[in-house]
Amino acid sequence: MRFGLSLPMQHPMGEPMAQRFAELLEVVRLARQAGFHHLSASQHYLAAPFQYLQPLPVLARVAAEAEGMTLGTGILLLALQHPVHVAESLATLDVICGGRLVCGVGLGYREVEFEAFGVPRGQRLSRFLEALEVLKRLWTEEAVTFEGRHFRLREVSLSMRPLQRPRPPIVVAASNDRMVQRVARLGDAWTIAGHATFATLERQVALYREALAAAGKPFPPPYFSLSKELFIARDMETARRQAWPYLAAKYQAYAQWGQDTVLPAGESFRQPIEQLQEDRFIVGDAAYCREQIARHRERLGIQQLNLRLHWPGLPHRQVLEAIALLGEQVLPYFAQD
Repeated sequence: MRFGLSLPMQHPMGEPMAQRFAELLEVVRLARQAGFHHLSASQHYLAAPFQYLQPLPVLARVAAEAEGMTLGTGILLLALQHPVHVAESLATLDVICGGRLVCGVGLGYREVEFEAFGVPRGQRLSRFLEALEVLKRLWTEEAVTFEGRHFRLREVSLSMRPLQRPRPPIVVAASNDRMVQRVARLGDAWTIAGHATFATLERQVALYREALAAAGKPFPPPYFSLSKELFIARDMETARRQAWPYLAAKYQAYAQWGQDTVLPAGESFRQPIEQLQEDRFIVGDAAYCREQIARHRERLGIQQLNLRLHWPGLPHRQVLEAIALLGEQVLPYFAQD
């Protein structure tokens, strides 16, 4: 199994971002040494109460520190973008990183983002579907003519093409059941957000398998991945003491943003952290982390586990300690399989 690391993109308002970016590069170097295979950068706009680095310039700089690792947008808010801009920008990034880009895209859900971009939220699915079709065609066809509801192109040829042929892999994020089923047809793989309970993840993976079979595709596809909040320390008590305050603050913000409203019914983030973390997060010592990672791999069939172990305000030293501990006591365990 491959392991990815979600880069620390979000930070509290007022923190010195030049220093935080320097720390991000330190995280990249240590993650590579620890044995991580993949680095991903997420995207939001107007992300109060946090400052939020944007993924494409971050990944372009990170490529210089990440030799041999794949880089991914995890995820790009495709419904807010023009596909020509996305196609040429990601093609440039694929060249910069030597053909190691994984394109992760998703719908988005925050009203403030759609309003600021002048995109009615009710159009997000139709815009996403059109943009995804155009993106694929721009990367694989010499000239593209497209007449859609949102985008119109006439004999458009990219001046900048990706290094990978026929194109970089496209993984699609999905949280609700209908979108999970669509992903089987639309993307090369589903990238699971991992915010839901384990029972919901198992049920949705079953839906995904059925939809793949109906589309004549095998399970699991390459790049089938799960993102997971994880924190590790020398013992359970220390891990929870260090992680829980920052996880709680992050999920309070998610609740304010309405992120849990796009999950299946009953998946609410408006709970105390002691309840919220049950079966959603992996927080503990090395033995517990190994046990839970193995459980997710065996019962969900994931090919890659993308770990997020930084939340706004968490001290940088603790992030580095957690990465080092994963490299010493967890990742090697799975490398032996």
